This record gives sequence, structure tokens and C-alpha cells, in this order.
Amino acid sequence: MKYLLLTALILAFVSPAVAKTYDKDYFGETIVHKAVYEDTLIHLARGNGLGYVELRAANPKLDPWIPGAGARIILPKKHILPDAPRKGIVINLSEMRLFYFKEVGKAPITFPISIGREGLSTPKGKTKIVRKKERPTWRPTKRMREEDPDLPVVVEAGPENPLGTHALYLGWPQYMIHGTNKPYGIGRRVSSGCIRMYPESIKELWPQVPVGTPVTVVDQAIKVGWIDDEMYVEVHPNQEQSMAIEEDRALKSYEITSEDMKRIIGKAGEFSENIDWKKVRQAVRDHKGYPVAVLNKKRSTNKRSKDELEEFLEEADGSVKEVAPVVAKAPDSHIYDDVSSDNKVSEKAKRKKITFND
Repeated sequence: MKYLLLTALILAFVSPAVAKTYDKDYFGETIVHKAVYEDTLIHLARGNGLGYVELRAANPKLDPWIPGAGARIILPKKHILPDAPRKGIVINLSEMRLFYFKEVGKAPITFPISIGREGLSTPKGKTKIVRKKERPTWRPTKRMREEDPDLPVVVEAGPENPLGTHALYLGWPQYMIHGTNKPYGIGRRVSSGCIRMYPESIKELWPQVPVGTPVTVVDQAIKVGWIDDEMYVEVHPNQEQSMAIEEDRALKSYEITSEDMKRIIGKAGEFSENIDWKKVRQAVRDHKGYPVAVLNKKRSTNKRSKDELEEFLEEADGSVKEVAPVVAKAPDSHIYDDVSSDNKVSEKAKRKKITFND
């Protein structure tokens, strides 16, 4: 009995010290949904915890408003984790997704988000949750009131408030994570820099996040990780490509950054010579947002790896794009605003009485 008691006491003191972070590079599973006549991608996205661009990218050949009964729709719910500390909140801008590591050693919970539109970008870097507010009020900025003189000075809590029902304020004084009264804009670049969530998502996240929770914001269109003996890449549209997808424009040729290359080769480690660069190239070109296998540990050394890498870089305009250092500074001209009046709506959406402003 004394031995058992001593063992229990040792474990009680030792366990917290040896607690490990979540040690897998991924979580979740990809699902294939068979469409019924009433389905639209925008409603399927919300019903499955996905964003609009995210679902469109995974199913580029489908009509987003009338995919058709019997259509196979990929729901990209398997996620490789961003290259970031696995604690607190991690936000990946290109992916337009938030990960919350609530419990040490366990997979995060995740939600789709909306981020800043062109010219009003969401900043990158590290910050934290400094306060929380239920039923927040919204004060349009000077810029907004100049653009729309009919805007009131203050919008109290309620259905007309673009901040939704809950807000998590960041250490960057002008930014927060909050809900929205325009849920069908989630998964798009439509905010003034803040991070929007579905109304049901912010209600789920808000009570679980304590003040002081660290927040890391990265911008990684290409993620890489191991699933058993295979290495996968998960490629999302970058922020510029996301805008093209929203507006049904043709996408420019793909590009890869030096940081992306370092991440892919570094993750492969001693198996880097086995990387199938043709598969990487195809995944980057397709940017469908779900994991694609590009390396197998058990595969014999690929003697053509260097040649394939050269081909890959040559097709990517012959060079790797250098990226500027991460900047975690918010612009001074932006005070807790998050509303966009320039959302674009397709003709099919109008015919079906579905708009992104619903």
C-alpha cells in the first residue's frame, strides 16, 4: 500500500512536467459527400465547418451554386498543422483557418475564418488575448464614415452589429477575433483586418479561451507533415489566388517561396532525396487544400530527385520567391472595425436569393 501511495505521489508531481505537445502533424479526415439537388457549396461549407474559398478550391470543377444531385463533393476536413508553436491559438491566413490547442497533448479544435481584404490585411506575428466581450458594440472608423456618411457613430449589440455576439480582443490594439452578422462571408477576404468567425463558431470558442491565451498568426499557403510513413503537402490558394477564386477569375501561375522550400526539405530530413517533386509541383499547381503524398520512407532513393527539383523550380519561373520578414505591427488607421460594403454576389446567387451579406 505504501508503495502504491508513493508511486501515485510521484506521478502526480512528475506528469505535468513531462506533458508533451500534440505530436502528430495532422488531424481529422477527408470526407466525400454525395450531393442532393438542394445543395450549394456555400451552405455545405457552413454546415461542415469549412470556408467558402476552401470548399471551392477542393472542388474547382463544380458549379458552387448548382453542383447537381449525385455530384461527389470533397469536404477537406483532414488538416496538416501549420509550422507554428502548438499552443494557444494559431491562425493561418492563406488557409483562412484558426486552430485552438486547448488541451496539452491533444489535437486542436479548428474553425474557418475570414481575414482582411486587399489593402486592409490582417497582420502576422505573435500576440495574445487581452480581454473578452459578450455583446460588443461597434464604432465605425473615420475611414468608414467617410466612405459611407450614413453609418452611425456607434452600433450597439444586436442583429445589425457586424461584430456579432462575442469578441476576443488581441494585444494588437486595433484587431480582434469576433462573430459576424454576415455568416456567408466566412472563408473569404472581406474584413477590414479583423478575424471573423461563424456565429456558432465564436459562441463555441469564446467561453473556452482565457485572457492571456497566446495567439500566433502565420501565412503558410503550403504546409507539410508526416502521416505514418508518408510525407504530405497541403497547398492552399495564397491570398491573391483566394481573391481570384471568389471573383471567378483565372489564377496566375503558381509560385513557391524560399520558406516553403525550406519547410518541405527540412521536414523530409534524411529522406529529402526521396521527395517526388513532380507530385509537389502538381499539388502546388492545383492548390486544392487537402493533403497529397509526396514522399514514402520505404521508397528507394530517387536518383532523379535533383533533376526533378530543377524542373520544378524552372517551371516556377526559374527561381524561388523571397518573402519579407514577418511583421506583427498593426496599422494605426484601424480601430476595431470589421465590415465590408463591397462584397460581390454572383447572378446565380441573386436568382437563388442567396447573398454573402445574409
